[in-house]
Amino acid sequence: MNSPPARLLGAVALALLLGKAATAADMVPYRARYDLSLQSTQSSSNVVGAGGVMLDEWDETCSGWTEQEHFYLRLQYDQDESGNDTLDTFSNFVSWEAKDGQHFQFELRQAESDRPFDEVKGKARLGVHGRPGVAEFTKPQETVLSLPPGTVFPAAHTRLLVARAEAGDHLVTRHVFDGSDVQSAGQITAVIGPKLAPGADEAEKLPESPLLNRPSWKVRLAFFPPPGAIDPPQRPDAVPDYEESVRLLDNGIAEDMLFDYGDYAVRGKLEKIEALPRPHC
Repeated sequence: MNSPPARLLGAVALALLLGKAATAADMVPYRARYDLSLQSTQSSSNVVGAGGVMLDEWDETCSGWTEQEHFYLRLQYDQDESGNDTLDTFSNFVSWEAKDGQHFQFELRQAESDRPFDEVKGKARLGVHGRPGVAEFTKPQETVLSLPPGTVFPAAHTRLLVARAEAGDHLVTRHVFDGSDVQSAGQITAVIGPKLAPGADEAEKLPESPLLNRPSWKVRLAFFPPPGAIDPPQRPDAVPDYEESVRLLDNGIAEDMLFDYGDYAVRGKLEKIEALPRPHC
């Protein structure tokens, strides 16, 4: 059975709040709940159902942003020869990112079904004057990896997407390090759609919140492995590990998400959201 990549939201996303104010609206701290469900499946896949929940909390401090993400997903399969027909995935992720985008700390605990939790923990810093950055892992074992020049952390990456979207750009490619695995920064290529007015093109009713009454863009992100992580080396026409579609508001909130793993896709639907207080600095 194939499980989804570590941190389903993860490389966006998976983190969808920015380290400091951009040229667009100011970014906001918030707590949100997303319900997970199977959006589609291919005939080549043995996935027949999916359900779960993701709780994501972004909080602001005077020096940075903290994220706490709690994630659970159950995939249902056609029963295999061993009699297994479900796979449960659990993860808890905690991170802190400096508002200047130069420093990042992270801790991830994840498990599948009855297996014990795996842990990834460490810190990272970016290079200056075009030099490589460094990621230092303390779990699962002490490891030091180089980060390519120009790498950004998750919050700074979304800040970049919002700024480039406001400028009218439609294609953004960067190396992003999110601490979800013991590897260097992977490449994320984002295709940004036209700007949408508040409330435009809503297929389903969203929670009542002034946080959501914002302009937005539909963004398609393709996640590629770090250089050297595959053999042979990645080609320009390489197929991404997975893709994610998100409706990104100009305050950093994701209204709707779709995680596409090729043979099946999982939707994350925003069910509840609340604003968190800002610090008095």
